Amino acid sequence: MGVEVGVQAARSRALAVLRIRSRALAVALLPAAVAVVLIAGGTSGHISGGHWGVTRWIVTGVAVVVLLCAAGVALVVARARPAVSPTVQIAEDSAPDLYRMVRDLADRLEVPAPSAIALTPDCDSWLEDRTHRAQSPPAAESGDDTDGIRGLAGTRHGRPPVAPVLVIGSPFLWWMRVGELRAVLAPVVAGTGPSAHPDIAAARRFVRGLDAAVAVTAAPTRGPLARTVLAGVGWVTRLLLRSCRGHAAEMERGVAAAAAERAQAVDYGVRIVAQEQVGLAYAGWDRLLTRVALPAWRMGRWPSRLDAGVVAALTELSRRDRLAEGFTSRLGERPACDLLEEPGVVDEAASLLAARLFHGGPAECGPDWAPVGWQEYPDEVVDRTWRTDAARLHRVLDAQGVHVTTHPPTRDADAPTLSRVLDHLTVTPADTNAAPSAPRGGRPEKTGAAGPAAGPTDPAAPTDAREHHDDEHEQHHHDGEDGDDGGRGGVGNGTGEGNRDGDGDRDGDRDGDRDGDEGTLGTERTATLAAGLSAELAREEAAAPVRGGGTEQTGPDRTLWDDGMLPLFPLQPPRSGREILADHVTAMICCAAMDTAGATPGLDWLDGPTLLINGERAADLTPRVLTLIEDGDPTPLRSWLHHSGIRPEKPVRLV
Repeated sequence: MGVEVGVQAARSRALAVLRIRSRALAVALLPAAVAVVLIAGGTSGHISGGHWGVTRWIVTGVAVVVLLCAAGVALVVARARPAVSPTVQIAEDSAPDLYRMVRDLADRLEVPAPSAIALTPDCDSWLEDRTHRAQSPPAAESGDDTDGIRGLAGTRHGRPPVAPVLVIGSPFLWWMRVGELRAVLAPVVAGTGPSAHPDIAAARRFVRGLDAAVAVTAAPTRGPLARTVLAGVGWVTRLLLRSCRGHAAEMERGVAAAAAERAQAVDYGVRIVAQEQVGLAYAGWDRLLTRVALPAWRMGRWPSRLDAGVVAALTELSRRDRLAEGFTSRLGERPACDLLEEPGVVDEAASLLAARLFHGGPAECGPDWAPVGWQEYPDEVVDRTWRTDAARLHRVLDAQGVHVTTHPPTRDADAPTLSRVLDHLTVTPADTNAAPSAPRGGRPEKTGAAGPAAGPTDPAAPTDAREHHDDEHEQHHHDGEDGDDGGRGGVGNGTGEGNRDGDGDRDGDRDGDRDGDEGTLGTERTATLAAGLSAELAREEAAAPVRGGGTEQTGPDRTLWDDGMLPLFPLQPPRSGREILADHVTAMICCAAMDTAGATPGLDWLDGPTLLINGERAADLTPRVLTLIEDGDPTPLRSWLHHSGIRPEKPVRLV
């Protein structure tokens, strides 16, 4: 009964949307109808006279203009390409077990099976209509439509309507078990039932066409005539879209309610438990992207097994977090990725797509954009990142004329040593007397140079749901790390972020300072150094070749975006000058530790790049670095260096 009520509510709203379409058509045809009446009346002699002839020509002209405008609007709406989510298509022969599971689920729900399956590098699942001719691949010459992707072209040549495509979040396949995935997908697959209703399908096509037409009219054009025409079309389509908005939203709510009601008959108990895994996977995926993948992307490397990394990250979280202890017992069950014939190939494709969406990387591999495995990550990403940052730090010091004063003077006075950096950032009594207000002086403005490539953010990209899951994960992480001996407060991802999750030894006031953007720099020359690093990063980014291009594969997903729009979902806001300086000083310390104390670069699945001294994660480094750059006090850091056996006076190897 609940299913029927939901479908009827959705259908009534769909009819309301279609009535708006009919009214718009009637308004467009009304002048033509009046003109026809006047012309017919004049021809028959029923409407004649001096002024009727002029009226007839005026109305006829208005009717022609209105019809031409209506035809133009209809043409733009019909030809506009609706937005489609970037996905990795999964053919049926590459995942027969997955297709079989989805079809069995559709049979149990008594709804049409999805026409195809695709994966997205995100923690969500939905149905997507891809029946538009611009999104449908040409039919095979042999007429064989058994392939899961070729079935998208089923609306042509009089074929029956094609069901929507099922889009599954790729992290779900690797973290969830088969039963959990089936339970989570049940409400999604159940939505194919209402989607097959003709009225609901027609209303959805109309709304999606209007939305695509608005995007077309908002795109920049060259000629003034085209801008004028598209401005008029945009006004009409926005008016229609505003009129449909409320009814379309209620229609989708009705469809969702009907699907949820129908799905209660299938694996309802398992679904309640599986929803916990959805939140956990979301938190792990977001943390993996921001702490582990992003440093690699910035270095021109993209991790080729991101989904497998989610499992490692969440397993590590289960070890640290007492609230996740029961999750590891699930790992003995069959993972959902076993439903794929070649999970490694699919993982690599999803990882490359994630790099494009979240960082704006090219579509193909090259010398400056190569895959990296988790085993090579410490050497190819962590080590290179630290040495590159350290080299940049010394270039800026050279440009600012910073020299090391040694007694007696040595030939290596300007060698790339850690002592050179420490001496420059240390606040001396002379500095305090000469410039008492300098320690609280101006702070370099934020720059986008070191953050992800600038682009239109939809902080829509990490949506409110993602922030909620990440906050929930952070709370779990704080609550459960009391028993963790894994070097809390150690070196993070080389961006000053790895230690923000918790540090039992950190002073509370200083912690509050560092989490925000209100931190200050020790001296005026410290602020100058931070500004110089920000400017150097900006120059490097401006001089870098534009990523993108290359020959891409053809298919429904290859025309989704323009390379100029990437990244669609930048992961992090721009870093402040203080954060950039802290990152570079930390990188210099790590280089000195590797070259003078035998330390090695490492990878922490939750915090990203980390420094390993004697096989253990280096602890409590970040607070000491911030004490140096904010207060100009090197004492805590020098004590840490001495205890760790690091010699700051020795030159280090740079990139």
